[in-house]
Amino acid sequence: MKVLLVDDSNTMRRIQKNQLAGVGIGDVVEAVDGQDAMVKLQNFMPIDVVLLDWNMPVMDGMTFLKQVRTDDKYKDVKVIMCTSESEKGKVLEALKAGANDYMVKPFTPEALKKKLGL
Repeated sequence: MKVLLVDDSNTMRRIQKNQLAGVGIGDVVEAVDGQDAMVKLQNFMPIDVVLLDWNMPVMDGMTFLKQVRTDDKYKDVKVIMCTSESEKGKVLEALKAGANDYMVKPFTPEALKKKLGL
């Protein structure tokens, strides 16, 4: 499984990368914002799962999600919003925009494993 990890926080990317390694996933591409993620998504396909932060500079996670969902070549890419945005309206907004799932940070390796279907 190849994962695109999108978060503007270097610390959060490191934590999530360690959690992914802990569940047996070592094929991880990192991006610092939505714009960087678009480039990496194009260059590193096939990507199986995107772990996507919401609040980022340059291009936020919601903008990235909407852009990805307009391109049919990414229809099979699973997008999981991983964010501190926990209010129900935000969760619904992300799911309506095409997110496959939603996780509130911080999360446990067990929760990540479950969301990834491992």
